[in-house]
Amino acid sequence: MSVEPGTRYPVPGPWTPLFNGRDLSGWDTFLGKPHASSDYPGLARAADGTYTDVVGLNRDPRGVFSVVQIDGAPAIRVSGETYGALISQADHGDYHLRLEVRWGERRWPPRPAQPRDTGCCYHSVGPLGASYGFWMRAFEFQIQEGDVGDFYSLAGVLVDVHGRPVEASAPKSDIVYSPEAPLIPGTRNRVIKAATVERPLGEWNTLDLYCLGQRSVHVVNGHTQVALSGLRHVVDGREVPLTRGRIQLQSEAAEVYFRNIAIRRIESLDSAQG
Repeated sequence: MSVEPGTRYPVPGPWTPLFNGRDLSGWDTFLGKPHASSDYPGLARAADGTYTDVVGLNRDPRGVFSVVQIDGAPAIRVSGETYGALISQADHGDYHLRLEVRWGERRWPPRPAQPRDTGCCYHSVGPLGASYGFWMRAFEFQIQEGDVGDFYSLAGVLVDVHGRPVEASAPKSDIVYSPEAPLIPGTRNRVIKAATVERPLGEWNTLDLYCLGQRSVHVVNGHTQVALSGLRHVVDGREVPLTRGRIQLQSEAAEVYFRNIAIRRIESLDSAQG
């Protein structure tokens, strides 16, 4: 798999685990307002039963995030019951992130019958809950059944991408990634992956994320799905490069497991393999 035709691959730095297999050291948790069906004693509710407060930072009384043994190895379990994220305490830039992910069985309101959904959000900055009350501003490597590898903009981040709008006349149309297509500058629109290569429910998928400067590449099971450039956000009315930040693993109404999470420094995007 290559990012661009004819490129060669330098040797990247050594791997550093981001999950020690025992606990959630090195990570924070943030949970937003729960669904009314969840029981959070002491958390304020309105008269109609909806919650009016977020659960908050590093408070997880229902164990949305935990470490378990599955398929003979340790993994992070995200129950999905309450929307929020597991957030790396360190920020990162110029890296190759690799992790494995598989779905569990449980789904929760408000998505009990919809495709299972989570995401790996990178270059996360700014306040907690800036996006929909649950996630920091970030670029999202989508992890949803049938859509693993897509790009989503959280809280207004911008990218440039080669692709074709699904509806050419609609300015907010989804974009289908195609490296041969014209460059679409400065979009917040969803970018749809190049192909569907995810494995069946219950099997592990390997995700590779490459970030260097203002570029990123989403890779699923060894296949490039999306390549982005011009990563930036708007600060005080000006577009500013966004090249590093924290990593968020989402909780989004579906049970999911993450394992073998590791990161290494890169100095070139000539390599998106190995």
